[in-house]
Amino acid sequence: MQDKETVKEPEISELPASGRLIALDPGTKRIGVAACDESQTVCRPLLTIQRTNWKKDLENIKELLAEYDAVALIVGLPYNFDGSDSEMTTFAGDMAGKLALSIGIPVFLQDERATTFEARGRLWKRGKTVKETRHVDAEAAAVILEDFLDRRSILRNK
Repeated sequence: MQDKETVKEPEISELPASGRLIALDPGTKRIGVAACDESQTVCRPLLTIQRTNWKKDLENIKELLAEYDAVALIVGLPYNFDGSDSEMTTFAGDMAGKLALSIGIPVFLQDERATTFEARGRLWKRGKTVKETRHVDAEAAAVILEDFLDRRSILRNK
């Protein structure tokens, strides 16, 4: 029997110092997408991908990575609030592993606890209604990306 191919997450120090990063907030129905600028300082939500099947999801993600000339991909990892794994932690981790095997750039994982709450709060501050904030996936992806860049900055300054 063939062993499953696994991929080790790259060290954050391996992240290129410049170039656009794309972040994903993976869900079972939608995937939120965000990007940063080439200097990796300003993050913004891009869009939400409606999930269909793995092949189509991968095609959509690859197109975005090519369009934005991304140098790395960040995937949100949804832990429970106490830090333990959830069913979605496994789902997102598996997705990140498949992506790492399918694309030619590094794939990093980022703890995404409370990003949806943060994203909703940001949208409300901008005057969005409850109905307009129902699909906050792209905004949550932007929070994930900002958190990742903050973590990298902290690690670099140690």
